[in-house]
Amino acid sequence: MKTSEFDFDLPEHLIAQHPLSDRKQSRLLVVHKNTGELEHKHFYDIVNYLKPGDVLVRNNTRVIPARLFGTKEETGAHVELLLLKQEGDIWECLVGNAKVVKIGSIISFHDGELRAECIEIGDKGIRKMKMLYDGIFIEILERLGNVPLPPYIKEKLDDPERYQTVYAKVKGSAAAPTAGLHFTEELFKQLSDKGIIIKDVTLHVGLGTFRPMDTDTIEDHIMHSEMYWMDQDTADALNLAKKEGRRIITVGTTSTRTLEAIYKEYGCFKECHGETAIFIYPGYKWEAVDCIITNFHLPKSTLIMMISSFATKELIFKAYNEAIKEEYRFFSFGDSMLISNE
Repeated sequence: MKTSEFDFDLPEHLIAQHPLSDRKQSRLLVVHKNTGELEHKHFYDIVNYLKPGDVLVRNNTRVIPARLFGTKEETGAHVELLLLKQEGDIWECLVGNAKVVKIGSIISFHDGELRAECIEIGDKGIRKMKMLYDGIFIEILERLGNVPLPPYIKEKLDDPERYQTVYAKVKGSAAAPTAGLHFTEELFKQLSDKGIIIKDVTLHVGLGTFRPMDTDTIEDHIMHSEMYWMDQDTADALNLAKKEGRRIITVGTTSTRTLEAIYKEYGCFKECHGETAIFIYPGYKWEAVDCIITNFHLPKSTLIMMISSFATKELIFKAYNEAIKEEYRFFSFGDSMLISNE
């Protein structure tokens, strides 16, 4: 299957540059995957499409200020780090100007308040860096780091909290699980009052979610692994829903990948944590998820391939063409889609 089959032309003015002042006012395209019907709504209408007993699963990861700008101590060369995955004081990083960062290179940030030593070289700009500092790392990062907005967002974000979901809790992501940005506490109360069961998983968003594909053939793409967690309470709620034939609805592709990865490995949901590099594209056999709430994704991305697998490529591209015609806002700060099985 060719990567180019998932390309589409998007007018640049439809790339959302800032979030709406009221999260729930974003538009919602409802895609009925069994009938092919499309409905134009607003996100606050999501309450009407969920029903008592549905289990809504969110990714409660919190974006850290994962982008650091520093200089190589030996030469003064400018180096940018994007922190991806943590093992104690060692971070896997995507490095800008990576060619100057060799084993033993030390990058200094803010006059040496934080330093990073390269201890391992990976492919395509990946480096493992040992962080050298005094104090508490996350507090230093909060002072020195920058919110890692996607490169297609050119405008400055006045309030960094608008790149967090209202339920963001577990620090560790290099990007937001953006389908969740539309929810408000008010909406969650309405859903809870209606009898929808709301549960959390954690997947720290990294390259597996947002790295562009650079292979001509889909099957040749290698996913980057991301860390995930599921607790016993969430596992029990999901297993009971499966047993009783109630719907499992995921908020975003990261929650979706987490549930599918766990179910694929264990044949059920269970308390666990690990890494997943699951790559979902047309031909995949779905086992865990019944409906998906998602944003509009980049052309030729693993994410548009995932939702094309969940519905069909023809239906998803019909929906995308309709969204472009109706001037929906695309990507991280853009509008939303519900892919429903009803």
